[in-house]
Amino acid sequence: MDEKTNVMRVLDQKRVAYKSHCYADTDAVSGVEVADVLGIARERVFKTLVTIGKSGGYYVFVVPVTRELDLKKAAKSVSEKSIEMIKSKDLLPLTGYVHGGCSPIGMKKAFPTTLDAAAGTLESILLSAGKIGYQIELAPADLSKVLRIKSADLTAEE
Repeated sequence: MDEKTNVMRVLDQKRVAYKSHCYADTDAVSGVEVADVLGIARERVFKTLVTIGKSGGYYVFVVPVTRELDLKKAAKSVSEKSIEMIKSKDLLPLTGYVHGGCSPIGMKKAFPTTLDAAAGTLESILLSAGKIGYQIELAPADLSKVLRIKSADLTAEE
């Protein structure tokens, strides 16, 4: 893949190993579809969700595409009374990313970021590379080289 996204440049700069995946020539929209077209186990593909807490603070949660963010667990993990998803129209001005191409890496501002505990059991995970059609694959532990990140159980029971 010739195209470097901002996320890839950040990782290169910090000398973090990653593999890039491109699905720009497909109709895949959801994370599950992305996993399927790339031929990667669905539980290894993660989505980036941006929320706002009752205090007005913003929080980023990175969870498997096959699971739903449990807002109560997420709020507890960041010591907020409650949190809610931000509106789609607020995503670009806040993070610099569009819906479907949002990555926890390289946002306009660094927000507290929490990775679902499920990632800890995996050798590598896939995240948006900051542009629709592109994913990066890296070891979950390597995220802490580019982000202040913590881990917590964030997803609703299946």
